Amino acid sequence: MHNMNKPRVAVIGTGHLGSIHAKIYSEFDCCQLVGVCDINQDRLHKVAEQLGTPRFTDHKQLFGKVDAVSIATTTDTHYGIAKDFLLNKIHTLVEKPFTTGLKEADSLIELAKNNRLILQVGHIERFNSAFGATRDIVRHPRFIECHRLSPFPHRSLDVGAVLDLMIHDIDIVIGIVPSKITKIESVGINVLTKFEDIANSRITFSNGCVANLTASRVSDEAMRKIRIFQEDMYISLDYKEAKAVVYRKDGHSISKESLPIEKEQPLQKELRSFIDCVSQNKVPLVSGEVAREALEVALEIQEQIRRNR
Repeated sequence: MHNMNKPRVAVIGTGHLGSIHAKIYSEFDCCQLVGVCDINQDRLHKVAEQLGTPRFTDHKQLFGKVDAVSIATTTDTHYGIAKDFLLNKIHTLVEKPFTTGLKEADSLIELAKNNRLILQVGHIERFNSAFGATRDIVRHPRFIECHRLSPFPHRSLDVGAVLDLMIHDIDIVIGIVPSKITKIESVGINVLTKFEDIANSRITFSNGCVANLTASRVSDEAMRKIRIFQEDMYISLDYKEAKAVVYRKDGHSISKESLPIEKEQPLQKELRSFIDCVSQNKVPLVSGEVAREALEVALEIQEQIRRNR
């Protein structure tokens, strides 16, 4: 067994996100980047060259050489690749969306459990300092409004706006509302792709809380905001700018307070947390089980949009 104080790590998929994963790992002292892997030779060569790290064209070549991996390939390949690593007793971080279906998600969760392995899913906003700053004051939200808008990406086009963008907010919302979902109503529109490019969903919880989520990848400018309303308080988070503002009822007026936020890179925090879990055998903040919940809601929303077309 390799010394787990400094786990050997590799990144599978050297696209936009994967190359950032690899760069971050290469700068960490707490782990050792031992390789990058991709079937796309050009991208692979470029990233391997930049980081001075070995390159692999088949993820199976990494068995026995790594303790942990980040999987940042297209969504439809997540399941097969993650399964191979878990079967080979390798801790695994899978980028979001976790898998394309619940059966696959369940099978990976089961595998990780049986092999006592860390399985983490890349829901990055959980590591955003704006979210972190308000975690202690969010209690009993009554209404939550989320907007996640971006210009057309020309990447991540293997999924629609729900699995690409809205899933972040679904994850956050079910994380802060301690109640079961009773109703979901969704609409969506295809603009430039065969998937929905704009989506809106209204989620009702059994405790009466309502969340309204809008996602678009055909917007003029980028926006990642969430507003949380509760008795006597309204919290406004801007994930893009990493800002959090709290409005409180103060007698007959409203006071406004900006919460102090350390500007940290959420992806750095996420990967550092993954390595910590691997070295210290801790449960990840976003485990497979947590990610499965968000996926289940996202797939239901996607299905409603399809039906309504």
